[in-house]
Amino acid sequence: MIIYMRIGGLQKLSLVDFPERTAAVVFTTGCVFQCGFCYNKNLVRPPFAPRISEEELFAFLENRRGKLDGVVITGGEPTLHADLLPFLRKIHARGFAVKLDSNGYFPDRLRDILSSGIIAYIAMDIKAPAAAYAELAHVADAAPRITQSIEIIRISGIPYEFRSTLIDGIHTLEWVEKMARMIRGARAYYLQSFQPTETLLDPAYREKTAPSSAFLEEAAARCRKYVEKCEIR
Repeated sequence: MIIYMRIGGLQKLSLVDFPERTAAVVFTTGCVFQCGFCYNKNLVRPPFAPRISEEELFAFLENRRGKLDGVVITGGEPTLHADLLPFLRKIHARGFAVKLDSNGYFPDRLRDILSSGIIAYIAMDIKAPAAAYAELAHVADAAPRITQSIEIIRISGIPYEFRSTLIDGIHTLEWVEKMARMIRGARAYYLQSFQPTETLLDPAYREKTAPSSAFLEEAAARCRKYVEKCEIR
């Protein structure tokens, strides 16, 4: 059985991951970033869980025609895969709207995908201020790539959102404000609370906690100076 995309998981139904659409969520394996607070260690660092073939995925989608509106491609980091665009075209050709989640590390691939006309929605994670990516994501050249991807998304004309997961003791109000400046003029920015789980990439982060409600409210208020909408999820 040939596997073209490295598919590490499938959520058969989501009502929250694709705005205004019912969707399946496809998880790809592999990521350049090694963020300790990542929830999906089994998708980021090998050995990876048993993979799902394209054949299995498309058989599932065929049975969901008329029941699902869209498909979300997330990871890991989907744009790590050079064959992502042909894979997305196959999904789109079957009549499903496509949403892509990305960390923005591969701006050239992201540009090609967004210019293809098959993406209905794009979401990009903002991990930290650009200068802190080397420390948190453990990738030295991330900052210029992230900056480029932000601009590609902003001018794409495609509905989009930026989002950040905030951790008490890691993300300060000053950091969050710097992150909002990075996406200045963006339509939507969502702040999410970190939740420790057993699946974190770095077990040390299990000792970390979510920011307080007061912190989140103040962070959102600061961000609204730079973006059209900032909400807490």
